[in-house]
Amino acid sequence: MKRTLFAVTILGIAFVGCGGGTSHTAGHMDGSTGTSAASPAPSTTVEVTMVDIGYRPTTLNVHRGDRVEFVFHNEGKIPHDAFVGNAAAQAAHEQGMGQGGNGSMGGGHMGEANAITVEPGSTGHLTYMFDQPGTTEIACHQPGHYAAGMKIAVTVA
Repeated sequence: MKRTLFAVTILGIAFVGCGGGTSHTAGHMDGSTGTSAASPAPSTTVEVTMVDIGYRPTTLNVHRGDRVEFVFHNEGKIPHDAFVGNAAAQAAHEQGMGQGGNGSMGGGHMGEANAITVEPGSTGHLTYMFDQPGTTEIACHQPGHYAAGMKIAVTVA
């Protein structure tokens, strides 16, 4: 069991390190406003451009129950993250990044179904179901980016 887990971890690190972006199906993390779905087709697709230091668009309106496929295009010169969660989840994630970690779970965004890191010049996909009304954010937690305002305000009606 340990040998298999080690091999999977090494393969995961190698894949993330290759810079081809990653693809996730979002799940529910403490403080998020969505849950994973059994794999129904997305309700909609949203194209997001990542630049140094910002996203386009900066706001988004969705309906409760929408399963959104985000397609992140990193046109910047450095890696960018996209972490989905409410203000409390964003603060916890930012604190984890500031303590020398690479996200609130450690080890980059591996194991975080509501997060993705996209290397420069790459495209990544993240699918997320918004199941709670209110406000949430998609934010980058590379050093200094969240503080500089690299976020998308998402309103769930």
